[in-house]
Amino acid sequence: MMLKLYNFPQSTCSQKVRLVLWEKGIEFIDRPVDSTKREHLSDWYLKLNPHGVVPTLVHNDSVIIDSSVIIEYLDEVFTDNPLTPSDPVKRAKMRKWLRYFEEVPTPAVRVPSFNQYLSKRFDKMTEEQFKDFTNNHPIRRQFYKKMTKEAGFDSKETDAAMDRMQQSIDFMEQGIEKSGGPWLMGGFLSLADYCILPVIDRMQDLGHSMLWAQSPKVSAWYECLKQRSAYGKTYYQRTRLTEIYDGVDLSGEPNSAPLAND
Repeated sequence: MMLKLYNFPQSTCSQKVRLVLWEKGIEFIDRPVDSTKREHLSDWYLKLNPHGVVPTLVHNDSVIIDSSVIIEYLDEVFTDNPLTPSDPVKRAKMRKWLRYFEEVPTPAVRVPSFNQYLSKRFDKMTEEQFKDFTNNHPIRRQFYKKMTKEAGFDSKETDAAMDRMQQSIDFMEQGIEKSGGPWLMGGFLSLADYCILPVIDRMQDLGHSMLWAQSPKVSAWYECLKQRSAYGKTYYQRTRLTEIYDGVDLSGEPNSAPLAND
């Protein structure tokens, strides 16, 4: 039985899947996709994932795309160390968390990520190159059109994204308190925890930990997750944006592409 995960080391959606794979103890081939060469938009990759985003899971001859779909698939197929409650009501509650995270914080975190780091990849592009890059992306065309090559997202878009992030933290704080913790589903570590962990870790990396400074339940939740072996295996060297971009001259990489999460 062969599992291969095509992913970006720094992609939050890729990290979500790696966390689940490591937590469940599933052997897999970690296949990084080279974003600087736009490998995710190459013909061979688009045959696997026509959306041109990561991650993509290949299980024997089957191709599974979309990070949340992938983690639910993994927990259904590999039943050891379950991360989904067996009780239907509790399972529905967990999936409510998943849908919320997909709808609110997951897209929101892309805005500060691009503003602070990822848009640096556009600096050496000409306006024509930036336009071509935007128009040639299968599903992120409108996302990139919301930003400018020089300034990224405007203050209105940025403020809205940060508001959604704060709303998510507050919602998590209430949820953990209600469940009794330490996890979102009380004493049961679930897919929901690993769905949102990479977003929180990204905000930490971007210097926005003040968002949960007044949320002791979320702070304790985050610290507990960082102690798990799956966390250490997922966040290996150069998996954070600060490790890639701080102090780096991108002048020699005019065609480099930013990350494309699902």
